[in-house]
Amino acid sequence: MTDDTNVLGGQLLPCSKDPVTGWERDGCCRSNPRDTGRHEICAVMTEAFLEYSKARGNDLVTPRPELEFPGLEPGDHWCVCVDRWLEAEDDGKAPPVVLEATAESALSSVPPSTLREYEYDGDES
Repeated sequence: MTDDTNVLGGQLLPCSKDPVTGWERDGCCRSNPRDTGRHEICAVMTEAFLEYSKARGNDLVTPRPELEFPGLEPGDHWCVCVDRWLEAEDDGKAPPVVLEATAESALSSVPPSTLREYEYDGDES
């Protein structure tokens, strides 16, 4: 069973189809009981977050054709793990969040007020 409600209480919108994201690779940041990483936050990649993630052992920049992963660049939208986003937030490196495309289940770990602080406003950061 998946979560199709966003953190605003509406229909979960796709995060990105180019590059295609989501644990299920359907473009959506849904919760899924098989996804132990909880890829539920739709984030807009920033240089600071991409560098932070790489330094923490998750290189999101380097293409991995064998995994059909093109590599990300600033401005790309991507489903990120709740715990990694929280870690980045604690360290001042959290990327903006597309609330309409972030799964409601993320609220079990991230307060709505915190997500609103990082709400994506349409500017490439």
